[in-house]
Amino acid sequence: MKKILFATTALVATASVAAADVRLSGYGRFGLDYNEANDSAVNGVSSTTLTSRLRLQVDMTTETDNGVTFGARFRAQAESRDNAGASGAPTFSDVNGDGVITPNEISVGGGAVFNGARFYVTSGGFTLGVGNIIGALENTPGLYLETRTAGIGIDGAGFESLVTNVNGESFNWDAYSSAGFGANGVEVLYSAGGFSGHISYSQDNETYALRNNAGVDRTAINLAYTFGDWTAAIGYQDSSAMWEDKLLLTVSGDLGIFGVRLAYADNDGIDKYGLYGNVDIGAAGNLVAYVTQEDAVSASDVAAGRGDNRDGVAGSNNREGTGYGIHYSYDLGGGVSFEAGARESSNDNTTVQAGVYFSF
Repeated sequence: MKKILFATTALVATASVAAADVRLSGYGRFGLDYNEANDSAVNGVSSTTLTSRLRLQVDMTTETDNGVTFGARFRAQAESRDNAGASGAPTFSDVNGDGVITPNEISVGGGAVFNGARFYVTSGGFTLGVGNIIGALENTPGLYLETRTAGIGIDGAGFESLVTNVNGESFNWDAYSSAGFGANGVEVLYSAGGFSGHISYSQDNETYALRNNAGVDRTAINLAYTFGDWTAAIGYQDSSAMWEDKLLLTVSGDLGIFGVRLAYADNDGIDKYGLYGNVDIGAAGNLVAYVTQEDAVSASDVAAGRGDNRDGVAGSNNREGTGYGIHYSYDLGGGVSFEAGARESSNDNTTVQAGVYFSF
């Protein structure tokens, strides 16, 4: 990825600072999105729409005389889905119906927006991060697809491929937010040889929209070890919010020309399994495919107010069952690629996307 260096020693404010720089990077993507769930006569959204995103990332670092690096990152992002803006002024949506609006349930619409900043200090193999943290569960190796969008198609197509997304309860864990406030937490990362570890904690003292003082505490950890061409990882999250506890297991590696990955998650009682594979096609092409299986929610959880994913039950979201997808990427050179993919979710929703992705 090409970096633009705006300042080096010119940013040194005192003699105690050994080096400093500010770098710009980012990407753009645009393309077509077909989603059979949309119907202009029903929900006012055409089944085929444009989807796009432009992201500009600013990384700032400085280093002390004894080699400790201090840094920060923030992003500016403009986005559109379903022919509507997906960046700008925040809106609040209680996605999982628990009466609590968390940072992950805050979205933005219209125009570009700056996100919350992440600050960090690095020394040796240790990194301490605060603010808009990455999140330990989010950073577990083997969670996301091996594509430029980390999902299917040009914008991820709802990220149905993730074993941690079940029952309509999507992204209910701490993760770096590119267009929002983020978790505003603290995290420690460590790596040495083939081992890596990550612990994170966040506390939302008051929810942004409901103002009900029913904040959410999340603690997460991941541990991973790489041996040869294989990586095994475990991730866990403990949350004070209902149905957000998660256990994640992944194994990924190479079998000859094929890349393979297995993933499993216990999403507070809902198990989901994933099998993934990828292979290079020619000198510039790559094919990724997956299949997932989502188990049913328990009747006791439904009685307690949790969403119902069970097949054949009135009012269910019908997400119990099998989902699958396929993605093709072709490298055009210069950081530009053609991306196309299709997926069928476990509730029988079909999405097909194709477009161009470029990085700078």
